[in-house]
Amino acid sequence: MLSFAQDIPKKNEAINPSVKDSLILNSKVIDTLQTAKKEQDSTLKDSIKPKKGLLEHIVDYSAIDYTTFNQKKQKLYLYNEAEITYGDMNIKAGSITIDYSKNEVYAKGITDSIGEYTQAPVFKQGSNVVEPDSILFNTKTQKALIYNSKTEQSGGTVIAKITKKENDSVYFIYRGKYTTSENLDDPEYYILLRKAKVVPGKKIVTGLANLFIYDVPTPIGLPFGFFPQSEKQTSGIIIPTFGEQNDRGYFLQNGGYYFAISDYADLAVLGDYYTNGSYGFRLESNYALRYKFRGNFGFRYENLIGSERGFPDYTKSTVYNLRWSHSKDGKSSPNSRFSASVNLGSSTYYRTSLNQVNTGNFLNNTLSSSVSYSKTFQGEPQVNFSLTATHSQNTNTKQINMTLPTFQGSVGRVFPFAPKTGTKKGIIQNINFQYNIRGENRIQTTDSLFFKKEMFKDAKTGFQHSIPLSTNFKLFKYFSLSASTNYNEVWTFKTIKKSYDASTKRIQVTDTINGFDAFRTYNFSASLGTTIYGMFDFKKEGKDPKIQAIRHVMRPSISYSINPAFDKYYERAEVINADGLTVGELEDIEQNSNLLYTRFDNGIFGSPSKNFSSSIGISLSNNFEAKVKDRDSTATEPKKITLLNNLNFSTSYNLAGDSLQWSPVRMSGGTQLFKNKLSINFGATLDPYALDNNNRKINKFNIDNGGSLFRLTSANITASMSFSSKDGDKKDNKNDPSIQENLRSGGRDDDLFGRSDDFTSQRFDEDKDKKKEEDNSNFYNFKIPWSLRVAYAVNYSNSSRQNEISSHSLMFSGDIDLSPKWSFGASSGYDLKNQGFTYTQLRFERDLLSWRMNFSWVPFSSRSSWYFFIGIKSSILKDLKYDKRKQPDLQL
Repeated sequence: MLSFAQDIPKKNEAINPSVKDSLILNSKVIDTLQTAKKEQDSTLKDSIKPKKGLLEHIVDYSAIDYTTFNQKKQKLYLYNEAEITYGDMNIKAGSITIDYSKNEVYAKGITDSIGEYTQAPVFKQGSNVVEPDSILFNTKTQKALIYNSKTEQSGGTVIAKITKKENDSVYFIYRGKYTTSENLDDPEYYILLRKAKVVPGKKIVTGLANLFIYDVPTPIGLPFGFFPQSEKQTSGIIIPTFGEQNDRGYFLQNGGYYFAISDYADLAVLGDYYTNGSYGFRLESNYALRYKFRGNFGFRYENLIGSERGFPDYTKSTVYNLRWSHSKDGKSSPNSRFSASVNLGSSTYYRTSLNQVNTGNFLNNTLSSSVSYSKTFQGEPQVNFSLTATHSQNTNTKQINMTLPTFQGSVGRVFPFAPKTGTKKGIIQNINFQYNIRGENRIQTTDSLFFKKEMFKDAKTGFQHSIPLSTNFKLFKYFSLSASTNYNEVWTFKTIKKSYDASTKRIQVTDTINGFDAFRTYNFSASLGTTIYGMFDFKKEGKDPKIQAIRHVMRPSISYSINPAFDKYYERAEVINADGLTVGELEDIEQNSNLLYTRFDNGIFGSPSKNFSSSIGISLSNNFEAKVKDRDSTATEPKKITLLNNLNFSTSYNLAGDSLQWSPVRMSGGTQLFKNKLSINFGATLDPYALDNNNRKINKFNIDNGGSLFRLTSANITASMSFSSKDGDKKDNKNDPSIQENLRSGGRDDDLFGRSDDFTSQRFDEDKDKKKEEDNSNFYNFKIPWSLRVAYAVNYSNSSRQNEISSHSLMFSGDIDLSPKWSFGASSGYDLKNQGFTYTQLRFERDLLSWRMNFSWVPFSSRSSWYFFIGIKSSILKDLKYDKRKQPDLQL
């Protein structure tokens, strides 16, 4: 060890001046100089820039073991978890050497005690990160030589033996491997780039390149290539898929252009073309503004040609579909809301479409849409209003019902006699009323007249005002009594005028009268109910039964309602003779009593009743729960389970009727078993009246006609079950992209009717498995995750002694992972009445690490088809794929 020291010289005494300096100014002169204007030195700005120093930035460095500096060689040595930061450059490595004489930094890993090469360098400059074996970097020229580097570029990784860094934005590599594999030490595939230029975040330009699979070269390659690399959304061409279809020849599908409109919206324009002349195009757009709203829009159009022109089976049709989904963030404006869910178009679209994405939706028989805006005005009372446009379309009958629009407004409940503080008690304090208004413009049309002027011809428009007045209070401590009356006023802009044709003996509508008209009605109702609790205790002294107690909750209720007759709105039809002349009323006509009608018939909100009604309603609801002994011996309390969620009975008695005064008894119930995995619902209708020989209901009880107390006229049972293994519970099929596609098209939130098969779509590029931890063996999974979904439904009809099962079906779907890499799924069903399988789909998937392989097969039915796909998961190389399909025949 050497040490050096130097003595600090002693300070001498200061020499004070003996003569007063003549240049010392007094304070007044100093103040004058301080206020004088300072002149700019003309020589301050020099045209010659000063030379930069040796280092432009401060060098920060650190290491765990040691940091030494060799003054003679002008080198700084850092060892063990060394780190250096120079400007925007950062290097972490096991060993770093800085040569100040050459402005070079050399970084490499170190060898640990067992001979493993550890702490390999991590070079970061700006947003670019490189992980090489070693690196030589020049701080002055910003150039570098990088050995055995691994660099991530927009979802892919470039592995190169030698990389030359030219500057901040250009790299040259030799024999580089471009891959999206997660195993970078032994990638299962890569594209060999013999010589390439990389501009990080922008592009990769390469010469001869071809595909290698597990280091085995394939003939798939290019003489030169261009890989766009961008961290932002960019526009570009979407490469189509190709294939052959049964009767339409060869095709190109899903090709087009992607427009990156902005950070908040995009647009994909896709098209299909078949060599027989069929074609189609689609517009797909997604948009979102954080904390405001998000949504998506899609329009699809297909021109389908079958066979050849001139042949008897030649067909030509056009179908379209429009979908729009919009949701508003509730936090952006709590007092207003706008939402949209639109799915409309040709009734035959899902049955005739050639696109695989519609596989799970062709069984849909209803298309529905709703666009609504609502706003709330806070205060006392609260005011709400909403505007809604709705659409409902039956794809079998092709009938369309629309409201364009529906207006609804309401004023919150007002309690005029309620105390300012405390709770409301008694019949007077609970009196409340509110005001509701509803206006509709209702349109009923067909598919062929959709959005044509004819669809608006028979539109019905009207307003309905209602003011309900109600109160409730306790009666005899245990009973709850509620009473209400409702005033209803209907405004309409179309009424009718009827006449009686004496020659045909029929009433017919002769004219529709345009103009404002209105009618007013009112009614009264009251209900009395209570709740009864019962407990059946099975505990006995010295015994500990499994079922310890059963709890029964009953809620009986009796109600009364009265509706006056509003016959003042009724009149007799005019009688027209054979010459077409009005002859007035005919008193001797047999059907004279049937000549009464109201001009509000067929109104949008119904018509006033001419008959007085007074009825009593009776209902009883039940709930059954049990306390059972818990299997867990450490549990201190018994476990509560539900036996029956509900068991309801209801009927009514018409006091004003002269016959058939009792209505049928309606029974319904439901329960859930096996930890809510099995849901069962059932219902039945029991009629107390008998039938005559013509199967018509007569005013005679069935028991008095020699039968039972009630006739079972209808019954139904539905059950749904969802079982899975412990590992299968982790799967959430509702978040599956194909299930979400079904929901957007108005389908089910499960796969009982199959799943969409658009494997090439970017929507389905997500790695759905994200997968579980890998097993030691990729060929056998001793923990096999599985899930099973079953739905059962049966309906019985016996209203006219037909005594038949009207429908009886069993549907099921399931998924099973045979191994960590193999999965199998199926959707099918069986019609037990007609004895045949329903729509069946079999699905196979093989996880090939960076690749995936899918096979979907519909083995029989008119939708018989299959679809095979193999391709890369990553969206950056999604066009590197192979697919083959047999599409179903056209169904008109």
